[in-house]
Amino acid sequence: VAMSTTGDKILDTALSKIGEKSLFTKELESALERNEVDLVVHSLKDLPTSLPPGFTIGAVCKRENPLDAVVFHPKNCGKTLSLLPEKSVIGTSSLRRAAQLKKKFPHLEFRDIRGNLNTRLKKLDEKEDFSAIILAAAGLKRMGWENRIGQLLGPEDCLYAVGQGALAVEVRAKDQEILNMVSALHDADTVLCCIAERAFMRRLEGGCSVPVAVNTLLKDDQLYLTGAVYSLDGSDSLKETMQTGVSYPHQNEDGPNDDVQHVGITAKNVPGQAQEAAENLGVELASLLLSKGAKHILSVARQLNEDL
Repeated sequence: VAMSTTGDKILDTALSKIGEKSLFTKELESALERNEVDLVVHSLKDLPTSLPPGFTIGAVCKRENPLDAVVFHPKNCGKTLSLLPEKSVIGTSSLRRAAQLKKKFPHLEFRDIRGNLNTRLKKLDEKEDFSAIILAAAGLKRMGWENRIGQLLGPEDCLYAVGQGALAVEVRAKDQEILNMVSALHDADTVLCCIAERAFMRRLEGGCSVPVAVNTLLKDDQLYLTGAVYSLDGSDSLKETMQTGVSYPHQNEDGPNDDVQHVGITAKNVPGQAQEAAENLGVELASLLLSKGAKHILSVARQLNEDL
């Protein structure tokens, strides 16, 4: 069942301005609630860190490359952002991307661009308005347009969005049959990374109206989370990294605890203690940034964004 959402329909306003938390999810969740569908598939980064009561993320699929990618206007083919001429205009509707890239590439200008992938690529190719646009590499790869990626932005250039690159399957929390069925799609490593990222975001009370960014790495049973907050122009920022161990045996957790949610995710086939450790990591990292003044940076960013 194909459906379009508020976020797909309002294309003349920046996402961060619409002020609706569930832009790309509300219509789908209504269909789920009315039993018209049994599961809905989202980009995890579109799902708020607190889901409406009665819903849960029953599966997080193996993450595609979470990095941001630069797609250049055909005339700039073969260039990188640093090689673009002074005052070149870059299209992105993400405050997170703009804040980081303004700081890193002060010679460039950043402007809003909305629409689905086809629309954005068309705007780029057919007009002279933009020298390049920034998109999630995962979306381009899924659509088979990987050949359009001119430059991948590593963590040193641009930390990615919470949950970026992962698909989430949302289901009714009480629907055991469907929950059990979709749980086979869970990728344990992706689940732990995304729980940490979502817990970080939730503790900061971030959404698409403030620049919050992350980078996670799971290596040798250690989960590393880097998180950052930015002012709108990127001049003010806080960034820290923390780690935790996530190697726990899988216990059979039948009984009343079998449906414990961690930031909206139900993953029965991933050790509960590992999920807890990942969630605590996100909360602790956010608390560290808050103790260093993140709240001020974010509230100024939120205020400025509303005033623009």
